[in-house]
Amino acid sequence: MSKFFKFEKFGTTYRREFMAGLTTFLAMAYILFVNPSTLALDGIEQLPEGVTRIDKGAVFTATAIAAAVGTLIMGLFAKYPIALAPGMGLNAFFAYTVVLGFGIPWETALAGVLASGLIFIVLTVTGLRTMIIDAIPANLKLAVGAGIGLFIAFIGFQNSGIVQNSDATLVQLGDLTAGPTLLSIFGIIVSVMLMAMGLKGGIFYGMVLTSIAGMVTGLIAPPAGFGDIVSTAPSVAPTFGAAFTHFGEIFTIEMLVVILTFLFVDFFDTAGTLVAVATQAGFMKDNKLPRANRALFADSAATVVGAAVGTSTTTSYIESTAGVGAGGRTGFTSVVTAGFFILALFFSPLLSVVTAEVTAPALIIVGVLMASTLKNIDWDQFEIAVPAFFTIAAMPMTYSIATGIAIGFIFYPITMLLKGRGKEIHPIMYFLFVIFVLYFIFLA
Repeated sequence: MSKFFKFEKFGTTYRREFMAGLTTFLAMAYILFVNPSTLALDGIEQLPEGVTRIDKGAVFTATAIAAAVGTLIMGLFAKYPIALAPGMGLNAFFAYTVVLGFGIPWETALAGVLASGLIFIVLTVTGLRTMIIDAIPANLKLAVGAGIGLFIAFIGFQNSGIVQNSDATLVQLGDLTAGPTLLSIFGIIVSVMLMAMGLKGGIFYGMVLTSIAGMVTGLIAPPAGFGDIVSTAPSVAPTFGAAFTHFGEIFTIEMLVVILTFLFVDFFDTAGTLVAVATQAGFMKDNKLPRANRALFADSAATVVGAAVGTSTTTSYIESTAGVGAGGRTGFTSVVTAGFFILALFFSPLLSVVTAEVTAPALIIVGVLMASTLKNIDWDQFEIAVPAFFTIAAMPMTYSIATGIAIGFIFYPITMLLKGRGKEIHPIMYFLFVIFVLYFIFLA
């Protein structure tokens, strides 16, 4: 095993790799509870007509399976200490834009995730990914990431009760004296403190402490005994294979926009994460990542597996830097992380104590982290600032990630042409301009 992962070359040991794998798992374990809560639209009482709520237990199992399989492929095939799981932002797009906003059944949405994963595989195998990366301007990539961060944070504020509906002003400050809201505020404070102290897994530990506080105060019903903590994994039968049986429903303009968004966000989120983790670990050579295609294949294959069992797009996690920081340098770190995700399958009863108020602080903190890309946008160039701002602002204001991307991608070629910078626009951007204009004409 040590020869396979080249422990001697990287100057590492089994113990160091194991601790690194555990550190990565703890840093991203929150997704096991946040993802089911998000996809099941916890806190949303009224669903669109004809749309049902996805089974929360099945999503928990699907989340663990997708994370374990994707991380294992990354470890054994690409041999990188990078873990994967259903992505934050992509799950929010799935639930709040596609299902809640568009009124598309979750079964069809899963088919869209499957299609995006298959396209990602083709792009990876054929090498077309480089052309697409070059086509999308860096500032728009940064704007999409920041916009999704604000959107996720907005959902967190909603679920916590800190922000609520207002007929006069659309939104207003909620009742901060209400028990569930106070619990979320406690969770935000604790999570911020842990993250500010640099604690690995601060988001996960914040959720644990918030759940405990909820049980102590009587806001959350505690487990009755050991049997309510450990059990067999929930069945994936309610979601398994739905992506395949509903695949024929994706051939519409609306679903094309959905698939493009899944693909776009996953594509650049993965690329950014791979570069960030590889740079920290010292893997980059001549500004290039060795075995990049293998890493991207692991990501796309995990998305296909996740869609098949019943979860939104699976992607590489920036939390992998926690494991790298703990000394992880080989794929064995990922193998260990995958093992913990498999073990986590037997702790599904904890879903009952991880309520929307408990996951809300996690959404807000993740939003803060994603919004950090704002600093890298060229705000001093008006032709860049306009599409970037519209992309960012439109996501939370229209409650739609797809709408934010569409508006930004429509304005980008317009402002660039008017500025006399038309030669800098890639032909793919004109294609996307037409697609998104058609989207607003026929669907918005």
